[in-house]
Amino acid sequence: MYKILIVEDEDTIRKGLIFMVDWLKVNCVVAGEAADGEEGLEKIKEICPDIVITDVKMPFKNGIQMLEESINIYGYEAIIISGYSEFEYAKKAITLNVTEYLLKPIDFEHLYQTIEKLTGKIKANQKMREFIKSQDQIHIDPILDAQGMQSSKTKYVSKMLEYIKVSYSQKISLNDLSRKYGLSSTYLNAKFKKETNYTFNDFLNRYRVLQAVELLKQEKMKVYEIAKAVGFQDYKYFIQVFKKYVGCSPSKFLSTCVYSHE
Repeated sequence: MYKILIVEDEDTIRKGLIFMVDWLKVNCVVAGEAADGEEGLEKIKEICPDIVITDVKMPFKNGIQMLEESINIYGYEAIIISGYSEFEYAKKAITLNVTEYLLKPIDFEHLYQTIEKLTGKIKANQKMREFIKSQDQIHIDPILDAQGMQSSKTKYVSKMLEYIKVSYSQKISLNDLSRKYGLSSTYLNAKFKKETNYTFNDFLNRYRVLQAVELLKQEKMKVYEIAKAVGFQDYKYFIQVFKKYVGCSPSKFLSTCVYSHE
């Protein structure tokens, strides 16, 4: 599971990237968001993302400055999003080894391809580091032990994510998984939070909102029908949760969205 940080000062674009993209489809989770470069820098230090998606022009600190101050220290991959008028400026990031650019309006299919390319690169680099470490016979046992422990942690989180993907439309809870795995809900929630930056319930609600957005785009169902279809039995609570995460009502969200999603 790869952690994504989205840094964008325009609310509609930032929320659109979060809730109009099925991040689990590319084995990713949006672990944080920021509205400017200064906040983005703090989030990078806090969550250590694998990939940072950033706009170029932002208040307080622009995207290039944020990358200059952090990319070599934290070693993440970066995607720059910009308008045509900013593209030449964005190309300055080539000195930072940033080669991935997305032009506005964002083509989601291109975004998926770009993410898969970068996660493939990250995975290849991880395998190379593991190979190099394995050559050090003095430290091989502790390394294998550490990798085994991490694999165990990831196994449960992967199962929890799959559980959400399959069962989000039903009434589910962390207690169900606690009984299934014979582990405390506190332990499972702590592992989930560590790897995704969200509690189980928070991520579940976010995923339900993402699915609601997909249904809204199809324009085939009423909002109250969509609420029930994604797991909310209480319509008013669904509206409350949607507004909490997206910042506006379901109907207003799509009317103000500026994305290309062909």
